[in-house]
Amino acid sequence: MHTGVITKEWPPAVYGGAGVHVVELVRALRAAGHEVDVHAFGDPEPGPGVHGHPEPAALAGANAALRTLGTDLQVAAAVDAAAAAAGPGRGLELVHSHTWYANLAGHLAAGLTGVPHVVTAHSLEPMRPWKAEQLGGGYRVSSWAEETAYRHAAAVIAVSAGMRADILRSYPFLDPERVPVVHNGIDSDDWRRDEDTDVVERLGVEPGRPAVVFVGRITRQKGLPYLLRACAELPPEVQLVLLAGAPDTPEIAAEVRGLVEGLRERRDGVVWVEQMLPRPEVCQVLSHATVFVCPSVYEPLGIVNLEAMACGAAVVGTATGGIPEVVDDGRTGWLVPIEQVGDGTGTPVDPDRFVADLARTLGEAVADPAEARRRGEAGRARAVEEFSWRTVAERTVAVYERALSRAG
Repeated sequence: MHTGVITKEWPPAVYGGAGVHVVELVRALRAAGHEVDVHAFGDPEPGPGVHGHPEPAALAGANAALRTLGTDLQVAAAVDAAAAAAGPGRGLELVHSHTWYANLAGHLAAGLTGVPHVVTAHSLEPMRPWKAEQLGGGYRVSSWAEETAYRHAAAVIAVSAGMRADILRSYPFLDPERVPVVHNGIDSDDWRRDEDTDVVERLGVEPGRPAVVFVGRITRQKGLPYLLRACAELPPEVQLVLLAGAPDTPEIAAEVRGLVEGLRERRDGVVWVEQMLPRPEVCQVLSHATVFVCPSVYEPLGIVNLEAMACGAAVVGTATGGIPEVVDDGRTGWLVPIEQVGDGTGTPVDPDRFVADLARTLGEAVADPAEARRRGEAGRARAVEEFSWRTVAERTVAVYERALSRAG
């Protein structure tokens, strides 16, 4: 099968779970014998079948959403030109877009070429209203782009059952038969336990001292401010290690910085790494975690939880979105209860209670390192057995085949 994958993220610009998903899916599809062209935003690393599309210079300084749509137009034109050059019956069979950034390009490319468009939903604009802080009026534009693509897509893949429920609630016009679930995956060879200490010592982490580790971007959905408040209640011997950067807005960056500084005034062992680390270094940090924490208030699945599990770290995660489909409470980690308001923000109904429950659960986890290690080992086994990228690719191809059969 010949597929055109359209994505904002591609190495070296991979900054979130959606980018990881695209890279690994493409690798697995190619390993299975499928032909894949990648159309990525910006200046991607050169490679076979990889095409870069920078933002139009004429839109420099425009709202970020408009710059995205300008890139989408260029991508759609490139896909159409390549399909025309290949000739009927010899070229592209399907386009597959990831995230709202690329969805309109996929929609337009499908219309131009006459092939089906498949979307993978890694997040939903209606579930992220705080993005108005980042995009201003562009949030209405991004929401329109996503809704338009979903309305006309041959299939909308959800990365979890929780995500599927959110999709059907947000876009009730969709036929449930066109919304299959294909979980995210993990490469358990790339992500594995590393008992060395050179990286953690360089970063200022003390090996052997209890550690709570967070890895993620600084966004509202990741719940980092709640975690920082909860960690004020942890025993003084527990370290907090934050691999956290790329803030969405100056406002949340300032909020997190203030909370970190306040925490450092009260305790030692607060390590904050703001730059993105190479994967081997992240593996070593995760391997020295007593527990990994995912305090998200919105998380369709959370590849980062799989990465931690593959490194043998038990996970403390919020019981929301797709997290309970990854973290088996009592076996591979702990789930923190949360009651959320119904406005799409994921905000806890009682923020103080959520912080207290998070602090209590983290305290329970770090108090019993042997149990945390046992759950971490069970998490590694679960990641290996149930979330391989080969399986993800097989299930994705099955979605492609159904989309083609309906179109045919």
